[in-house]
Amino acid sequence: MKKWMMVGAVLLVGCSSSKPVVVPKQSSGFATISKGSAATQRAATFTELAAAYYERAQYKIALDELRKAIAADSDYGPAYNVFGLVYMELAEDKLAEDNFRRAIELNPKDSNARNNFGWFLCARGQYDAGQAQFAEALANPLYNQPERAMINAGLCAEKSGNLLQAEQNLQKALKLQPDNSNTILKLAGLNFRQGKLADAQRLLDRYESMATPTAESLWLGVRLERRVGNRSQEAAYGLQLRKRFPESNEARLLQAGQYE
Repeated sequence: MKKWMMVGAVLLVGCSSSKPVVVPKQSSGFATISKGSAATQRAATFTELAAAYYERAQYKIALDELRKAIAADSDYGPAYNVFGLVYMELAEDKLAEDNFRRAIELNPKDSNARNNFGWFLCARGQYDAGQAQFAEALANPLYNQPERAMINAGLCAEKSGNLLQAEQNLQKALKLQPDNSNTILKLAGLNFRQGKLADAQRLLDRYESMATPTAESLWLGVRLERRVGNRSQEAAYGLQLRKRFPESNEARLLQAGQYE
């Protein structure tokens, strides 16, 4: 669910058009290792390694590195954040929640942990609690990538059925980072689901001018062209999807003819 002093998911796990592919896991990363004691620096190094293994879906190794991090410094908050991400991927919800809460307990201003925990809650139907975490993340003036929490707040709002709030949040995220191709694609997908086909097409064209195709973008193209009746372009998108991402969920939906 990517780059700072604390680990955070970009747009967490997700599939197809209504969720972050952000991910589809919202990925994680560090900008720098924070200064501190030798033990804390060791913990940061192990946590950074764990984040890299998490990105590659090597969860067992990630957990091993995180245990080393905690052994080095049991109060190193970012390690618990990554623990939460890994356990979320493993569907160990209780462990994921406990670790996100521990990360936030150790540092209430850890906006990355709050962003990740917010998506965890939203993905499990706890929409108000998830939005509260995003709000806390965004309230931190030192949060250096607020567009991440704003995107997730928009996706969470859509999951809860509040399409107006979803669009408002995604528009705010786009203002924060106008060239964020992920935000553009999410907004295109939302407009498609709202029936705003011209806006969806404009945004998809913009996305395609700045980013390489993904299973999500190609699947949106298939359905958009199908909706407007352009069968040749629909077929072209479908061919790309099958060739580039044959094992994707989107390709399976295409094969099954499940366009809605």
